[in-house]
Amino acid sequence: MSVTHKRVEEALERLALPDGGTLISRDMIRALTLQAGEGVNGLAKVSFVIEAPSPAIAQHMEPLRRAAEAAVLALDGVGSVSVALTAHGPAARQAAKPAATPGATPGATLSAPSLKIGGHPKPQAGPIKPKGVSRILAVASGKGGVGKSTVSANLAVALARQGRRVGLLDADIYGPSQPRMMGVSGRPASPDGTVIEPLRAHGVTIMSIGFMVPEDKAVVWRGPMLMGALQQMLGQVNWGELDVLIVDLPPGTGDVQLTLCTKSELSGAIVVSTPQDVALIDARKALDMFKTLKTPVLGLIENMSFFTCPDCGGEHHIFGHGGVASEAKSLGLPLLGALPIDLETRLAGDAGTPVALGEGPVSEAYAQIARGLVAGGMA
Repeated sequence: MSVTHKRVEEALERLALPDGGTLISRDMIRALTLQAGEGVNGLAKVSFVIEAPSPAIAQHMEPLRRAAEAAVLALDGVGSVSVALTAHGPAARQAAKPAATPGATPGATLSAPSLKIGGHPKPQAGPIKPKGVSRILAVASGKGGVGKSTVSANLAVALARQGRRVGLLDADIYGPSQPRMMGVSGRPASPDGTVIEPLRAHGVTIMSIGFMVPEDKAVVWRGPMLMGALQQMLGQVNWGELDVLIVDLPPGTGDVQLTLCTKSELSGAIVVSTPQDVALIDARKALDMFKTLKTPVLGLIENMSFFTCPDCGGEHHIFGHGGVASEAKSLGLPLLGALPIDLETRLAGDAGTPVALGEGPVSEAYAQIARGLVAGGMA
């Protein structure tokens, strides 16, 4: 029987805590990863972090850590288990704070007191390419409101359903939406204060500044803080072995886009736009930015392409018709897909269960885009 996240969680669910509940019901498991065939005798290697509510409680949890390790090791197909014990709480608040960038809020704190996200970028010997990541694919838009983050989340899920090993980096620092859209919460752990362990949902490995900042709290950072955060989320996250890392960029042509294109080994970009003229004006600016930065554009996606009336079955082009297809043709770029605007997509995104997980016309539209990227060697 193959090892799955569900089987590991079921094993951990059987370990009761002294004060009630389990490691799973109390949401104390972080960074659960499975590496098939990399453990003893070709069996799976399992690793995860137990995050205690406070350092004081963590001091008494070593027996539970050993019990969790033994419970998972007893599963068929598991060759080795690595379990780290960490904590959040008062120790993190008492940690020394780095000097703040003038006009900026302090960096977001992870579980390890010594690690913060944000700050001036560090010198690089060359472009960043995370170890084990084959391709980095950016999803961009010239303006906000065209559904770029929705496309990023669903494309990641659709590629995972095609059997690809997928990561999703939410690089929209000011407006991170992937935690909500992917239905994942909690804070990434950093047992050693350097390496960040990402979270997982729907078969996708995920990292977002939204995991460290309350949903209603603004991130008020200047450009260098953004650049430093992106550098950390690319270079210090334990992404594992990935076929493709999808980067959900913020709208526009600013610091994050410039940093990603010049400081990482970016394989290519996909530009998302609605068919209307106003959106296409800004989409052309994004395309020109990638041309200037010598980043290949793999194709365009037309989002909110049409609306099918649930009552009469008629197709309505609310935002115009064919604008993105025409733009792609004039530039000699492929139109990767045309996605409808519908209620199901919005409800699924708000519920944290991307529409690409299910069945139906919208899910199939994303699956078709994913198949095209895989067949073209782009993902």
